[in-house]
Amino acid sequence: MDYCQKEWRGSTSSAKRMRTGYEAVSQRFISIRRVRGDNYCAVRATLFQALSQTLQLPDWLRSKDLMLLPEKLMAKYNWMTEWQKLTGKAENWTDEIKGCLLLLKQKWESISEMKTLEERQAACDELFRGEEDEYNLYEAVKFLMLSTAIKLYEDNKEGLEVPEFSWLLFARDTSSDPFQLMKNHLNQLGHTGGLEQVEMFLLAYALQHSIHVYRLYKYGTDEFLTPYPSHPAEGWPVVTLITEDDRHYNIPVRMCEETSL
Repeated sequence: MDYCQKEWRGSTSSAKRMRTGYEAVSQRFISIRRVRGDNYCAVRATLFQALSQTLQLPDWLRSKDLMLLPEKLMAKYNWMTEWQKLTGKAENWTDEIKGCLLLLKQKWESISEMKTLEERQAACDELFRGEEDEYNLYEAVKFLMLSTAIKLYEDNKEGLEVPEFSWLLFARDTSSDPFQLMKNHLNQLGHTGGLEQVEMFLLAYALQHSIHVYRLYKYGTDEFLTPYPSHPAEGWPVVTLITEDDRHYNIPVRMCEETSL
């Protein structure tokens, strides 16, 4: 509530709604971990939560097929050469993405072996400092989102059942197929744009985590606490975020601390 009182002091209806929303959140969480507000914000907050809470390496990161996926997809979809990194066009795409995936696996495994939440959070604080490793983790996540989208798109073409959000994802003029999604959305992630609402579902499926978001401006509606997805697979871990505007995300924490990453 201290954070809320500093940020929302006015008497406007928006300020009152925010204060009421924060008060509702404070019944379960007692502080805020503020997240650096660039265009990676949603991915940063989600990945920080996933890593700091992890107790074991997920099965999907253990799979030997994961490291074969970049070459497999490149052989089938030559448009993947248009992949853009934060520093520009990837020169050796498959090797670079495999390196990013390996880094994600190594970091996840090393953090999961730590005994306490405090150790894991300290390791994540060190990792999420804006250095090269942090941004390479985001490249791995973006690739996982793209490969997930490709599978959903192909499954739908073959008449298989797909989650409802995938219809919305490919119904947009700017992402009518996976190539357009990569070109107009994932390539822009971290550059000129963050994640849109439908892409929060894609992020959840890519990391196989349920993302619960307190959307403060939606206080008083059914969307105040929005799960991505609504019906996750059994056993998916849950991460919790908080947002005032669906653009910038912070992390509610149960311990009494106000920190930044």
